[in-house]
Amino acid sequence: MTKTKKTDFRPDDFVVYPAHGVGKIMSIEEQEIAGLKLELFVISFEKDKMTLRVPTHKATEIGMRQLSTPDVVSKALETLKGKAKVKRAMWSRRAQEYEQKINSGDLLSIAEVVRDLHRTDDQREQSYSERQLYEAALERLTREVAAVSGVDEAGAQKKVDDVLLSRAA
Repeated sequence: MTKTKKTDFRPDDFVVYPAHGVGKIMSIEEQEIAGLKLELFVISFEKDKMTLRVPTHKATEIGMRQLSTPDVVSKALETLKGKAKVKRAMWSRRAQEYEQKINSGDLLSIAEVVRDLHRTDDQREQSYSERQLYEAALERLTREVAAVSGVDEAGAQKKVDDVLLSRAA
């Protein structure tokens, strides 16, 4: 079971892994697992202190992708300026949809979750589960904005906060 499709990922590239966000490919190594030789991307998620090994032939199939372009980041920040779209469905159903959007790894979908769950000081407080989803989406968004913009996470956080605050004004 060798490579079926060669991907464009290289060591030191930043990539987005749908379920974990932005990570950095540290190396490509070969390991023998259950008698099969597999080529694996070794991806480090510094902030989470986690290392992930992904078979190279499965990377695109599972949704691993390059960082978004600055254009997509601009569209995501533009999405944040929009009016929150909150469906009238039960919270459990909406929470499930938000979770799917966050884990899709799609920056625009993640921005929609941040936009829809963002609360200003004069709005009612979020429930625990709402806050958890909001923070997860916000963290994914800021990490990718930081990686694409070449700023640290604090700088990216400020950029996102400024957009959210301009919406409230």
